[in-house]
Amino acid sequence: MALGLDKALGIHPHALSLRMDRTQLLAGNLANVDTPGYQARDIDYASVLQQTARQLERGGDAGMMNAERLYRTPYQPSQDGNTVELSVEQTAFAENAMDFQTSLTFLNLKLRGLNQAIEGR
Repeated sequence: MALGLDKALGIHPHALSLRMDRTQLLAGNLANVDTPGYQARDIDYASVLQQTARQLERGGDAGMMNAERLYRTPYQPSQDGNTVELSVEQTAFAENAMDFQTSLTFLNLKLRGLNQAIEGR
């Protein structure tokens, strides 16, 4: 019985892809920290990943994840309508970068395990 690569790698490629999308979104927020009226956006990573995991468990194809981009509510609103808070965005970006590295490590371990199984070690 053949094992599909998608089943072998599990959720890890999807998690990595979602982390990359979130990185771009957070970088956009940081780039627009001084843009009047700019609304900070983010994705609810946990809920999108849970939805993807449920689809994979049912045997369905997760395909491209549609991560809804949510607007962030600021802790201290600014007069120009910009909702980007530098410290919040920097923290979210750093956490996402660490989580990206973790997802990459998990994917790497899966691939290494498959390689060892193929080589018979």
